[in-house]
Formats: sequence, C-alpha cells, structure tokens
Amino acid sequence: MRTVPLENGPVAIVGALDFDRSPTGISPRRLPAWTRPQIPDIFMNSMVAMASGVRLAFTTDSDSIELDVMATTFRYSTMVARPPLCQLVADDATPVDAVVESANYFVLDPIDPTNIGFEPGAPATLRFDGLGAASKRCEIWLPQTASVELQALRVDGRADVAATPSDGRRRWLHYGSSISHCMEADGPTSTWPAVAARQAGIELFSLGLAGECMLDHFVARTIRDQPADAISLKLGINIVNGDTMRERTFMPAVHGMLDTIRDGHPTTPILVVSPIFCPSVEDQPGPTMLLADGTFGAIPGERESREGALTLRRIREILNDIVATRRDAGDLRLAYLDGLDLFGAADVDDLPDLLHPNNDGYRRMGERFAALAFGPGGHLQ
Repeated sequence: MRTVPLENGPVAIVGALDFDRSPTGISPRRLPAWTRPQIPDIFMNSMVAMASGVRLAFTTDSDSIELDVMATTFRYSTMVARPPLCQLVADDATPVDAVVESANYFVLDPIDPTNIGFEPGAPATLRFDGLGAASKRCEIWLPQTASVELQALRVDGRADVAATPSDGRRRWLHYGSSISHCMEADGPTSTWPAVAARQAGIELFSLGLAGECMLDHFVARTIRDQPADAISLKLGINIVNGDTMRERTFMPAVHGMLDTIRDGHPTTPILVVSPIFCPSVEDQPGPTMLLADGTFGAIPGERESREGALTLRRIREILNDIVATRRDAGDLRLAYLDGLDLFGAADVDDLPDLLHPNNDGYRRMGERFAALAFGPGGHLQ
C-alpha cells in the first residue's frame, strides 16, 4: 500500500479548524487557533479536541484503505471502557465500522473530579476492505468520543486519490451541548446532527461541545466567521446543569450571540432550539450532578428560591420570547424550535441517565430535526 499525505494533498479534514501537531501526526480541533488563549479550562479544551462531526474526505478507486490513529478518551472508574469507533461512508452508503482497539484513557472518579488516572494505549491501524475498484466518494468519520491523532492514511499501491469535488450541498453549522456532541451514540454517524445531515443531504459542521455550551463569545465569533447556509443553536441545558447564569444574564447573552453571528451572516437562516426533556430540572433549577445510581439529578437545596434561577421550562419561555417577540419584527430569518418537539416526556424510556438520550433517542431526534428544519416548509430552508 502507499501513503497519502494528510495535509497539503487531496484529503480534506472536514469539521476541523485547527490542529495539534507532533512528530507522529496531526490532531484535529474544532475551534480556530486564535480561540486557544480564551478557552477557560482543560475540560473545554478536551471537548474542542474531541472529533464529533470530524471526518476525512477524499475520492478513490482503492479497494482497501488503512488509517493509523492514536485515540485518547476517558471513562469513569465505575464503568467499563467503550472503545472509540471510526466509520467509513462510501458514496452515502451504509457506514462500515472499525473499532479502535487500543486507546489512551483518562480515568475519572465520579465522586472526586480531582482524582484522575491515566491508562496508556498504543496506536491502532484501522482497515477497510472490499470497497471495490470503482471511484467513490469516501468519508472516514472519526470517533465523537475521542480526540484522535491521525498518523498515516494508506490506499492500494496503484489506486488514485483525488480531492472530492463539491456537489453543491448546503453547509449547516450546529452549536450545542453534550446532547449535540452525542457521546452516547453508537458511532460518529449516529449522533443526531449526523443523522439529520445525512437524511437531509447536507454538509454538517458540528460544534457540539459536551458541558460547554455556555454562549461563549469566542464561539459566537467562530460561527460568525464560518461559511454556512444554515445555522442552529441548541441552548440552555448547560446553563442549568452548571447553574452558570441567572435570567438577568442569560437573556442578554443570547442576544449578544445572535448579534455577533448576524454580523457575519445577515441573511442566513438561524434556528434557536431549546432544551430537550430532562426531568430533574424541568421545574427545579440546577446545578445537576452524577448520582450514585448513574443518573443525573438536581442538587437539592435552596436554589429554587433564588431570584432569577433558571429551570428548563423558564429557559424555553425566554428563548421563545427572544425569537418571537423581541427580534422577530426585524429578523425574518430567525426561528424557534421547542426542544420537546425533538425529545419530550414521552421519549423518557430512551433517556437512561435522565439527561442524555441513548442511540435510539438520538436517531429519533435526528429524524425529527431533519423534517422540522430541512423538510418542506422547514425552519432552515
């Protein structure tokens, strides 16, 4: 087999705006380099490095493809590790799986967040065989659960590799929380944004950042500066999870994010999406925590009596008011979608930890979003 360059060649790394480089390879990052000094902590930095929505795109007639990777992820000390998964999609066919059998693991203590262990792994070679000799558009989707150092890409010795020409697909940029990052999905093409994008026939750029959808201005500026034919912002759950804002600060922060994005996208359709169902904080403010039974719940206390403390029900009211009342008269390309239309109380059987949907729940969310946003009369048409 022969090696194909990962940079300055025919391979595009879609969904990445920056890279970490080492003597052994390159690691995609989903925010641009100028944001690095503004990223507040190591947890957000690790979410930016996780490859949700990132994929390698190229066209080849090779019957076999190999990819060498060094993946780094985490697991809780109370849980069995779930190996990262890559998936190859050729000409929009059914994804082909390749498990990353060896990876680095940070081991987290669910009770004591300062107690972090490390289990070193080794590079893994992923191989996709039997792809046929015809020319095909290939996308290798990287694991949404891990950061990945890309070390080498190989094809058959006589195979051609070319850049994939544009097919005119619309580019959709989505920003959200762990429920958009979708670590619980079975694989990278099973995240609900990927499901929606594949069903609607559009190109996804994902800024689903687990635990970090905090309306950060550097993210708003990133969205402002990126080309996009449609933009969606799924806001609110992390604000309640962390109890990071009150009503007084949340509303102006949402307006500020929309104003910044509009500076670069004056006519692009934008959809503001409120939180999906989360039983513990529908009517009680956060913060939430991981409980001994493996579910997430609100921390009991007096927070519900604090002035301006936010619940999910109030978040939905505020977002609807911002879009429908305060901005609608001057922004006809801005719309609101109630997150309960994507995943509501009737779907709770697919909410095993009472915060994050399982794979079936994410699939249903993606199908519903595709219809509501990109179907006939959809919000992002």
